[in-house]
Order: sequence, then C-alpha cells, then structure tokens
Amino acid sequence: MARVEVKSEITGTVWQLKAQLGDTVEEGDTLMVIESMKMEIPVITEDGGIVKEILVKEKDPVAEGQVVAILEG
Repeated sequence: MARVEVKSEITGTVWQLKAQLGDTVEEGDTLMVIESMKMEIPVITEDGGIVKEILVKEKDPVAEGQVVAILEG
C-alpha cells in the first residue's frame, strides 16, 4: 500500500475538517478547508485512499507545502 502525503497549497488557518480518520476518499475529494485572506480554499486529494492521519485540527495555522494529512491507498 502506498503512503500519500496531502499538502496545503496555501498559508492560512484550518477552517473546517471534512474528512475523518478511517474515511475512504476518492481523487478530487475535499479533506479540509483552509481560510486565507477571507477566502476559503479546499485541500483536495490527488489520489484516493483511506485517511490514516490528520496532522492538523481546526484553527491550526498551516504553511504552504505543509503535510496536513496522510492517506494509505
């Protein structure tokens, strides 16, 4: 099984978690929403798999390129 790191494309704050541990996600699904400069930007999976780790929680700051979740697919 492949380990897939999901990264934030922007710097901001975690506004909402859409996926939970153990969820099965498909390519293109939204895992979480990041708020940056009053805009809500979804963090979208590029690969399908099972959510094994969520490395942030709501209201956490995130940096561009930061790994925010791990999928196993």
